[in-house]
Amino acid sequence: MALVDPIKLSQDLIRHPSVTPDNGDTLDLLASELAALGFKCEKLTFEEEGTDPVPNLYARRGSAEPNVCFAGHTDVVPVGALKNWSVDPFAAEIRDGNLFGRGASDMKSAIAAFVAAVSRFLETGNPNGSISLLITGDEEGPAINGTKKVLDWMVENGEKIDMCVVGEPTNPMELGQMVKVGRRGSLHGMLTIEGIQGHVAYPDRAKNPIPALVAVLAELEKEPLDNGNDLFQPSNLEIVNVEVGNDSHNVIPAEAHARFNVRFNNEFSPESLQAELIRRMDRAGEDYKIDWWVSGDSFLTEKGPLSDAVARAVTSVTGQTPELSTTGGTSDARFIKDMCPVVEFGLVGATMHKIDEHVAVSDIESLTQIYELILAELLP
Repeated sequence: MALVDPIKLSQDLIRHPSVTPDNGDTLDLLASELAALGFKCEKLTFEEEGTDPVPNLYARRGSAEPNVCFAGHTDVVPVGALKNWSVDPFAAEIRDGNLFGRGASDMKSAIAAFVAAVSRFLETGNPNGSISLLITGDEEGPAINGTKKVLDWMVENGEKIDMCVVGEPTNPMELGQMVKVGRRGSLHGMLTIEGIQGHVAYPDRAKNPIPALVAVLAELEKEPLDNGNDLFQPSNLEIVNVEVGNDSHNVIPAEAHARFNVRFNNEFSPESLQAELIRRMDRAGEDYKIDWWVSGDSFLTEKGPLSDAVARAVTSVTGQTPELSTTGGTSDARFIKDMCPVVEFGLVGATMHKIDEHVAVSDIESLTQIYELILAELLP
């Protein structure tokens, strides 16, 4: 069984452009590497009306428990203005000790590091349990036909994972700084105020929805939602869009719309948060309509064997004691936490989603060592 070179595999993955959703080519490359290591690979494509079909990969080696899983995604965000890149974003060029390319940080290099770690770990013998990978092509997009549906498929087919490491780029500036042991939830609100369209010279014949919209939004932001706690930073509401669809200077618009997002901690459930926001909006005394969309609940993985193994491996390789954090945005860990304990650890995220995304080549090697130590502790 040949050892996998994490740098070469990182480059190979980056050289397969996979702007979300991944069309499956990158997953095919990954499946080929895993099959050579003895994994049984299932390519799972899901779709819903009005959405793109998305291929996903579930690969498992072994049938015994525990099943230790690595989760990640091969889809990447668009490159933006190509002229602003100093390199070809899909050439996977190495310059001054850094690997450049879209997905280098988020998160193809972490996937490569885990596959390389597995190849090294298997050299020592058969693990006391199973190793699996759950890789989606739909994390950067709507996340409708990806990890969540793979988990549903697993339940339907009697497949279970016992612990999971998600390879998101968790470290702000230096490898070893941070392990994510939870995330805030995400609640989206779509607010509509209806008015009566009319001429600005005859306001008595119209009803302007904009002042009412402003009043409702002001109530939403009047005071903090909470002060946070020892495990989570404060919940935060941001107004992200205001739209009236009116290009005329002499027409009172018929409707006004606003969208907002709340990143909420475990002081709230989605239901209690909605109730609090409705209470605030009602204070404005205006008629409104509100539509909600919850893209993830807050969660925390309690300290235990998984977080301990990850923290010890990080310290062993980097010399740092990582912070166990719940900061940042959402990830597919919000789905996986319903099946098993899950933590996140990957590369440095300073350049993720940016022009000239890159990671240190030495960090890819160090991450490979960290993942190998995690496997050795969890599957002795």
